[in-house]
Amino acid sequence: MPQLIDSRFGTTRGLLRLLLSYPQHWAGFGAFAPRDMGGVRRFVFVCRGNISRSAYAKAAARSRGLSAASCGVSAAQGREADPAAVQVASQGGLDLSGHRAMEAGRFEPEPGDLLLAMEVRQLAAVKDLPHLAQTPRLLLGSFAGTPHLHDPYGLSLPYYASCFQRIDAALDRLETLCPAARLIG
Repeated sequence: MPQLIDSRFGTTRGLLRLLLSYPQHWAGFGAFAPRDMGGVRRFVFVCRGNISRSAYAKAAARSRGLSAASCGVSAAQGREADPAAVQVASQGGLDLSGHRAMEAGRFEPEPGDLLLAMEVRQLAAVKDLPHLAQTPRLLLGSFAGTPHLHDPYGLSLPYYASCFQRIDAALDRLETLCPAARLIG
């Protein structure tokens, strides 16, 4: 059982946060949906430090030809991607070596942005930033059937892979729902 929790949820805390996220997600806690998903022109992935989940999501989206950016609500500006994230992403053909963290307070939104947070508490954090308060925001995991995407930082490589697979599944759905996010050329 511990091995299953380790590879699927990261930690017991990750499993509990996932379970707690369902009612928060259903209640729309912190979410602010766009009027028209078809009008979304750029995905902005938001996590805590912008060195694992959101860094991977941005790279994965761009590899599909989608317009994407990322930031972190507690990011150390300019920090490199976590080495474990770089390693697991490279196994799927993505290069995170050039990634540098962007602090959400410094991020400049554009018309057509959709903020996609990894956790409910990150939705609340961006809502509290005046320059992001009116930008639509949803949970990335909700597009993959699991609202909470627990932070893999410092956890096992199998959990990193599981987390990144959920991000890929969410991108599969978003790619269809948001055709305007596709880069031309």
